[in-house]
Amino acid sequence: MGTQQILLIVLAVIIVGIAVAVGLIMFNQNAIRSNRNACIADSNNFTTKALAWWRTADTQGGGNQVILNNDSLDNLGVYIGYGYDVAVNTLYTANGSFVLSNAGSNNLQIEATGNENINGNPVQIILIANLASGDISIQIIN
Repeated sequence: MGTQQILLIVLAVIIVGIAVAVGLIMFNQNAIRSNRNACIADSNNFTTKALAWWRTADTQGGGNQVILNNDSLDNLGVYIGYGYDVAVNTLYTANGSFVLSNAGSNNLQIEATGNENINGNPVQIILIANLASGDISIQIIN
């Protein structure tokens, strides 16, 4: 083989290596983005159920616009379902874990921790919903 053919083979190997590396990076970024979007969708779903629970009369199994505390959070979590763990106020889905907490007057905080990692840290999202007005704010941590 001549030097020109060896040079072309080396160049082809380098190009293929770079293409594989770029493909892996793009795949990983897509997995992170998908997990983040899934956690946001799950949090929105839980918020919708929380609003329905909070506005429903207690005689019909709802929260009757109760002020959120540990007992009412447990009732809310059981109402939402999804493998709710009363000990840690946490819901579990295939996308991650979601901790329910009180964020002030009539404000429900859902802290989502996804299954994908970004530089060793899991995907994290905090959603705060005002149950009285229905306003929702989402903060993406990771």
